Amino acid sequence: MPVYAWEGRTRQGTLKKGVIEASSEAAATLRLRGQMISPVSVRAKASRGLGDIALFQKGVTTRDLVVFTRQFATMIDAGLPLVQCLEIQAEQQPNKSFGTSLARVKADVEQGSTFAEALGKHPKIFDELYVNLVTAGEVGGVLDTILNRLAVYLEKADSLKRKVKSAMVYPITVLVVAIAVVVLLLVKVIPVFEKMFSDFGGTLPGPTQMVINMSHWMQSNIFFMLVGATVLVIAYQQGRARFPKFRYQTDAIYLKLPVFGPLLKKVAVARFSRTFSTMLSSGVPILDGLDICARTSGNRVIEAGLQKTRTAISEGKTIAEPLKKVGVFPGMVVQMIGVGEQTGAMDTMLSKLADFYDDEVDAAVTGLTALLEPLMMVFLGGTVGTILIAMYLPIFKIAESIK
Repeated sequence: MPVYAWEGRTRQGTLKKGVIEASSEAAATLRLRGQMISPVSVRAKASRGLGDIALFQKGVTTRDLVVFTRQFATMIDAGLPLVQCLEIQAEQQPNKSFGTSLARVKADVEQGSTFAEALGKHPKIFDELYVNLVTAGEVGGVLDTILNRLAVYLEKADSLKRKVKSAMVYPITVLVVAIAVVVLLLVKVIPVFEKMFSDFGGTLPGPTQMVINMSHWMQSNIFFMLVGATVLVIAYQQGRARFPKFRYQTDAIYLKLPVFGPLLKKVAVARFSRTFSTMLSSGVPILDGLDICARTSGNRVIEAGLQKTRTAISEGKTIAEPLKKVGVFPGMVVQMIGVGEQTGAMDTMLSKLADFYDDEVDAAVTGLTALLEPLMMVFLGGTVGTILIAMYLPIFKIAESIK
């Protein structure tokens, strides 16, 4: 739909400007009049360049969302009207795509939608958790408090995500480099040695002949290997996206991995505790909170367990009993949640658990990096070293023959 840049005056005579989507200039003018704005000028925005195409647009990062949430909370606390806060944020937003979305949120609010409903129209930026907490803040009249809690939650969730990424990036990087080096040696370097050895004649040592055979095989099949690897990756991603049973099974395997499994469980406990604590302290009902925690868990096994817990609670059971059956949450966590439920301070208990498991994840990442670093270096050095030694064996043999 075409986008129009407009300038107009409100009933109070204040000059305003912004952008609006409409099928034509007349439709844009009509929409503005419906918002009690008298248009001064309405013009179609210039055709988009590469920077405005979705492929080249900068996405909305967690940091963008945190800054917006904190600034918005400060403005609301200072007593500024909601529409004015949105207008200021949209105009001053350095991320253009985010600014455009905020302008649309402002337009929806001006047309009578609640703030939460307007945010819900942009699920790629504002997820279910964000929208539900804003809803609770609007209903309870504590939107500024809720937004500050959201900002803290987003910062801690982003920190947790970065810790996990740092644990995964190093071994994957070293593995990719090792594979690339081996392929380069087999495809480009080994054939040079092979030609040199064939010129000298004679029988090659067993390890050298084995490496040369591997080089022949690699040169003949590298295209099929690349295509096969690409197909496998795409099939895996599509399988997880389209087949819930396949995703459930792969998520279950992730949790049982020997080294990464315990780390993923700690991450899951930290995320659940932080999310559930934030929702309970913001006044979201326990059943709604569990439902959102389940859908934002990122793991189908945990999601299914939390949904069963929710069903059990709706039938009158305590939260600790069914939560224990999920198989991801340690006994200490279940007991502390049970104590919090009995004392009526579950949100505080969950917040303490989240802080504790954030530290546990940090320690696990440090330990994992310390464990994998020497192993990956030994793997890389051993693989490359073996190939090089196999190539130098005939050279040693030729040197002995010359002597």
